[in-house]
Amino acid sequence: MKKIEAIVRHYKLEDVKNALTEQGVAGMTITEVRGFGRQKGHTEMYRGTEYAVDFVPKVKLEVVVDDDRVQTAVDAILKSAHTGQIGDGKVFVYNLENAVRIRTGETGGEAL
Repeated sequence: MKKIEAIVRHYKLEDVKNALTEQGVAGMTITEVRGFGRQKGHTEMYRGTEYAVDFVPKVKLEVVVDDDRVQTAVDAILKSAHTGQIGDGKVFVYNLENAVRIRTGETGGEAL
């Protein structure tokens, strides 16, 4: 099993969710996050005054998939979140040792 974390733009969340659902991903967790990468934030104007936005708001999406579905899930995220602009986000893939469904006690792939 693998855990996939994707940091994407807010307005791309629905596209990413739909793309993953089409690939058979059954569940996901969404978290509002703020951070910066190479762009180091950006500047904005408010009432005529320019100010720095050091931490850019994004959405972190987390899904867990079987090993054989990792590449299709990652490809779906990449295709649906891509704009070609700086700040599109990142995708991280982690090895996941185990998962347990609390209600039934199912473990591993059955818990997904």
